Amino acid sequence: MSFETTPRQAGSRRRFTLQAAALACAASFAALAPATAMAQAWPAKPIRLIVNFPPGSSPDVVARAIGTPLSQALGQPVVIDNRAGASGLIGAEAVAKSAPDGYTLLVSAGSSFTMVPHMMPKMNFDPFKDFVPVAGIGRIDIFLVTRNDQPYASFPEFVKYAKANPGKLSYSSAGNGTSPHIAGEMMKAMAGLHTVHIPYRGTTPALQDLLAGNVNYSFDSGASVTHIKSGKLRLLATAGKKRSSQFPETPTMDELGLKGFDAGTTHGLFAPAGTPPEIVDRLNAEVNKILATPQVAQQIRAIGAEPASGTPAEFRASMTADSDRYGAVIKARAIRPD
Repeated sequence: MSFETTPRQAGSRRRFTLQAAALACAASFAALAPATAMAQAWPAKPIRLIVNFPPGSSPDVVARAIGTPLSQALGQPVVIDNRAGASGLIGAEAVAKSAPDGYTLLVSAGSSFTMVPHMMPKMNFDPFKDFVPVAGIGRIDIFLVTRNDQPYASFPEFVKYAKANPGKLSYSSAGNGTSPHIAGEMMKAMAGLHTVHIPYRGTTPALQDLLAGNVNYSFDSGASVTHIKSGKLRLLATAGKKRSSQFPETPTMDELGLKGFDAGTTHGLFAPAGTPPEIVDRLNAEVNKILATPQVAQQIRAIGAEPASGTPAEFRASMTADSDRYGAVIKARAIRPD
């Protein structure tokens, strides 16, 4: 049996199709309207920056460095809220579960996203799926430091001595699973060294024991800067992609033969997944402007970091590359946190 469509039926069907399409478009616009209106009205109240490390830590320093100028740029108070614990996971989880409206944001050490998940697979959130990377703030340099009384005055001499005396040298770090510890294990693997890791509960005791002569060298993420400048400690090499602006005469480990070595991490600003792109872009633009000011740039460099301006996409790509690199080291060296 064949069915034929009359002109009247065809016209009715066309009208129905057009009406359905119009309704679908209206529904789509209705769904988008609240998010668009929210982004246009933002910010209409104070913004909270949750820092997932304690006051005085480097993430706290960079958060406070951008907090006041960000408040001035946005015309709303910016409140710093420290929620430390569990290698930064407590504060990060609080933000991951917050409304994606631009009013609760996270300032975090990069290690909470690029290192900790490889050591603590059972987490209550996914750092890459539950967050939007908004802006890098500071790329943290890692320094390889030693005392002046050690029998090596340069990185090549250090490597030669360590190879000639396997197991004799020991190094301190801020603790198992911290970025200085992982930097130390990266160096040992790439240089073929056997040295002993001594973990401490924080940077201060790790450096104190180095200064006291209880360990031979240390990896540090910035607290050693004053000791290097005072001459109490000798800087053998830096561990980032580029030379440190604090010590431009000191070469990187990559330059000294460990090709591709990069133990830097980026402290940055993150928002809950689903935050409107307009808000993310506005925050990114304001943070980049702030980092370009000499006063804030100096505050960032004072903790051994470099301003890390760029787009959200560039920040995500950097975090992904760091995560892949550190994940491989953590797995190969069986690194676990305290």
